[in-house]
Amino acid sequence: MSEIVLQGELRELTGKRARRTRAAGMVPGVFYAREEPSINIQVLGPELEPLVFTAATHVIDLRLKDGSSRKCILRDVQFDPVTDHPVHFDLQGLRENEKLVIEIPVVLTGGIPQGVRDGGMVQHMLHKLRVQCLPRHIPENVEVNIAALAINHSIHVRDIVIPDVTLLDSPDSAVVGVLPPTVTKEAEVAPAAEEAAKEPEVVGKGKKPEEGEAAEPAKADAKAPAKEAPAKDAKAPAKPAAKEEKKK
Repeated sequence: MSEIVLQGELRELTGKRARRTRAAGMVPGVFYAREEPSINIQVLGPELEPLVFTAATHVIDLRLKDGSSRKCILRDVQFDPVTDHPVHFDLQGLRENEKLVIEIPVVLTGGIPQGVRDGGMVQHMLHKLRVQCLPRHIPENVEVNIAALAINHSIHVRDIVIPDVTLLDSPDSAVVGVLPPTVTKEAEVAPAAEEAAKEPEVVGKGKKPEEGEAAEPAKADAKAPAKEAPAKDAKAPAKPAAKEEKKK
């Protein structure tokens, strides 16, 4: 794999005082290795970018201003949630004859797969693979050829072989596959809705009689005025008896 030289210097400001380091355009970091004391370092932001914004893994040749150099890899990077710029990084020292565990990015090759030409869609599940190997055998990336991948077919971890490298992910884990085309079906009318459409409209508003009971008469329209029975005129005066006598 390729090797990148990273120029750095020892860092005196730690903790909250590391803000001054960032204000000066430097990114604080830590170098650590087994059976060695950790070292606080700092590098210029542009120096770190080729190691962070890449799809390849690199061995780093860290060179400090005191004249010392160390072989290492980029183990972790923290980013500012607003600017997305690196604010801290960790470098892990390497030993020539000591295996290490590292994540390697997966790169899809082969162009457009056959399944996509037939109407399917590529689904990339695993973008990195965990591997174990010696520093000299670290691959830059894991190339997966998907040219012959058909619909409903996938490439699993067990299908990938890298010389001198042990894959640590589950062999049954799918790395990439081709999904079948999505077919949109017209919504079917629900049987209940069809039955409701067939039922006749109810005209009467009376309650449906139970079996063996007489039907309830329909209620009269409240708006129609009821016809009043003619009332007898109680105030009509009776014929006076005196006038009847005079006529006789």
